[in-house]
Amino acid sequence: MNSNRLFLLIALCLGLGLWGYGRYVAKPRLPHRRPAGVTSPGNRRVEKTDDAWQSELTRAQYNVMRGRDTEWPGSSPLLHEHRLGTFACVGCHNPLFSSATKFESNTGWPSFYAPIVPNAVYTEPDGNRTEVRCAVCDAHLGHVFADGPAPTGLRYCLNGVALAFRKK
Repeated sequence: MNSNRLFLLIALCLGLGLWGYGRYVAKPRLPHRRPAGVTSPGNRRVEKTDDAWQSELTRAQYNVMRGRDTEWPGSSPLLHEHRLGTFACVGCHNPLFSSATKFESNTGWPSFYAPIVPNAVYTEPDGNRTEVRCAVCDAHLGHVFADGPAPTGLRYCLNGVALAFRKK
């Protein structure tokens, strides 16, 4: 009798877990609407269908850049990239950050204190954080915090999977 109850309890928990997972996975992604007044360098824009993004990006890149996920801390090889160069958006090749503004934040994500030009990225409220997006293709890059070094006091904490490094 007790084993039957235990079996039913396990089956119920498993069923609810799968139902919840299915609701999470099947959740439709709404297209992002960029805020009015946002401009990019040279007013360049890259707009693609969701299917086009999925075919061009890896699964991890797509989940972060289009689905607003976060990569695991410490998982990006760009975390330890210290050569001179430029970090660009993987989706549209928009130059975002210079290696001259990269610093060790000890957070597990590549961190910078300023974008290469002010309108290379734009920010939006994201709950109690501030989201950073590419100004050309609207890709989610990470978040910015007000605990960075001088001269800006900002820490752009970015997903390495959304960045491509170009050596100088």
